[in-house]
Amino acid sequence: MAILLNIHSFLRWLILIAGMAAMILYFIGLLRKSRFGRMDRGLLSGYSGLVDLQVLLGTIFFFWNSYVGGGFPRFHLEHMIIMFLAAIVAHFPVMRKKADGRVNYVNGLMAVLGSLLLIVLGVSLLPGGPIRWVFPW
Repeated sequence: MAILLNIHSFLRWLILIAGMAAMILYFIGLLRKSRFGRMDRGLLSGYSGLVDLQVLLGTIFFFWNSYVGGGFPRFHLEHMIIMFLAAIVAHFPVMRKKADGRVNYVNGLMAVLGSLLLIVLGVSLLPGGPIRWVFPW
């Protein structure tokens, strides 16, 4: 299970890189008022796919670790719930596309920014994170 935890820990850096690249590209596209193209959709799909993979690995690790004897610590539950929410927010542009047939830079930028903020919050809830210093319950 240590391998799974190491992969889960490494994948966060790929998510951060993809998220930052998407935010920069979408911000530039928004300023230039250019059209949302294939590369933009691909980057958004890659980002949301990485977040989905991260949630899947984290869920497997959560249940395996809990089954083996770690129990269900509150911070693990909080972390998992917030990460599920981050994955849902990362998929908002796809849901929007199904609704009206288009995705634009604003939708992509807000989805990536919102999911990254949720990810930072979720990681902060783990032991040693800054949120635990402020809200110790």
